[in-house]
Amino acid sequence: MTSLSQARVPAAQSGGRATPSAIANWLYGVALLVFVMVVVGGITRLTESGLSITEWNVVTGILPPLSEAAWVAEFEKYKLIPEYIEVNAGMTLAEFKTIYFWEYVHRLLGRLVGVAFALPFAYFAIRRAIPTSYGWRLTALFALGGLQGAVGWWMVTSGLSERTDVSHFRLAVHLLNALFIMAGLIWTALDLKALARDPGGRPARMTGLSLIVIAVLFVQLLFGAWVAGLNAGYAAKSWPLMNGSFFPVDVDWSQGLVHTLTHDPLMLHFLHRWWAFAAVAALVVMARSVRRVDRRISLAIHTAFGVQVLLGIATVMTSVDLHLAVLHQAVGAILVATTVWGAHRLGQTSPVASPARSAVA
Repeated sequence: MTSLSQARVPAAQSGGRATPSAIANWLYGVALLVFVMVVVGGITRLTESGLSITEWNVVTGILPPLSEAAWVAEFEKYKLIPEYIEVNAGMTLAEFKTIYFWEYVHRLLGRLVGVAFALPFAYFAIRRAIPTSYGWRLTALFALGGLQGAVGWWMVTSGLSERTDVSHFRLAVHLLNALFIMAGLIWTALDLKALARDPGGRPARMTGLSLIVIAVLFVQLLFGAWVAGLNAGYAAKSWPLMNGSFFPVDVDWSQGLVHTLTHDPLMLHFLHRWWAFAAVAALVVMARSVRRVDRRISLAIHTAFGVQVLLGIATVMTSVDLHLAVLHQAVGAILVATTVWGAHRLGQTSPVASPARSAVA
């Protein structure tokens, strides 16, 4: 009987070894690491550091160059790519070390995320502590993490031969997959926390409202990734007008509508700054809906999108100040997290009183 109950793990714990709450806390920790990686990825992009490491060495790449000769060898590899030849010709070794640092830290964080997920996952699996039906979810998240590393290198390769930067399409896939992984980690952790409170509870479902809000937010994140990849934030430094007019006058329509909507920096800058308010409207609806069951989530969503809009405007008006732009990406990730929180709460099949409501009762 004991071995059977441990194998199925239907209740809130398995043989007293691990509870759903403990597994949830681990997932929250991994989600935090993914968040940090997204922020460092933003710094890497804004400092034009992403192409400084021209090889993908999964094992040997753990260590940075440890001698002056090794640094010179890495610098010589960088000198062969178009970014150095056309943009950074004449860069000193000291300057190269600076951009190398950010790309190295970004890749090192990726490895850390993988280890932080894989080792506890293996531990919980070996001890048969993973609740029924959650094993496949954790396996899928692990697979997405592995895919993220491959996508990152796929993105880098787009800038190593013919371009001086990476493809903005590949950059978007890389960023959005990272945010999707973070969202999946948070959603699963929330399900496990609910399971710890009620062993008979079922996972939250995705409601129609939440799907609409997430779709609207996804479009805004996609525009943001394209703006970043094309350096379109520099296309205008005034708000609400763009270079003196509401709609930019220098949009290039010569290659057709689809090309303009996906490649023109002015158009994408315009779409990103104004689709933001469609996202705000959708998030307000979600926040008001979730407020009836948990005011904390409503406040978190309102705060996140409010700060994000202000940071977006400030980033534009300062011609993409590095600190503000990094904060803009960081709060964007926080906004994703709060949206997932709200969507999960709306999708819970059995109401769980918030601490605030419980105190009142």
